[in-house]
Amino acid sequence: MKRYNIFYEVHKGLRALLYETALKIQQTDFIINEETEQLPEHIKNVIQLFNKHAHSEDQFVFAAIHTYEPEVVDVFEKEHLKNHSLSEHLANLLSTFSNAIYDDEKLQIGQLLYQAFIEFMIFNLEQMTKEEEIINKLLWRNYSDEELFGIAVSILANTPLEQTTQFTKWMMRGLSNIEITNWLIDVKNTGPDFVFQSLLKTAEQQLIPQRLQLVQEALTEGAMIA
Repeated sequence: MKRYNIFYEVHKGLRALLYETALKIQQTDFIINEETEQLPEHIKNVIQLFNKHAHSEDQFVFAAIHTYEPEVVDVFEKEHLKNHSLSEHLANLLSTFSNAIYDDEKLQIGQLLYQAFIEFMIFNLEQMTKEEEIINKLLWRNYSDEELFGIAVSILANTPLEQTTQFTKWMMRGLSNIEITNWLIDVKNTGPDFVFQSLLKTAEQQLIPQRLQLVQEALTEGAMIA
């Protein structure tokens, strides 16, 4: 029986965020102001979302299994501290770059920034995979799907609206068409209409026309079947 995966959608969104940001940095010419003026805010947003995600996991997910597997929780919480250190290094490089004047200095810091982000990305990709392989099994062993869904609801309720919007945006970019369709249908059937309309608007903003058309067609077919 397929169990509820508390990490699935948000991890797909965070992976999409990492991939797109790495490409953005890789393509940036660090001596052209027009190319770098938006980059610091974008990377800061990445840092904030990953810090919020880690905090939510510490507060709700890891707390749920601490009684059963405290040693495992301790290992993952220490890895979150490592992630925080990588985030601080990125933030310090952004500050250094903002104070750079000469082109050669900007190029050098830009390369360091790219290398630091790749390290940050690899660490988080590996971290998310380990959570899905290890933490999920512990959650499934000790909690029902209904209880796990309740944890997810608690996380959502304790996430500021602005960050919820950002997570939703990247989840929409990271999920497959059928996953987005099923998500929208589930919200339409079980949640308030304003939530469904908000997600639908996000889909319209974030999906390329071909993907959006396929999702809209699938939603129409689903409505007809219902």
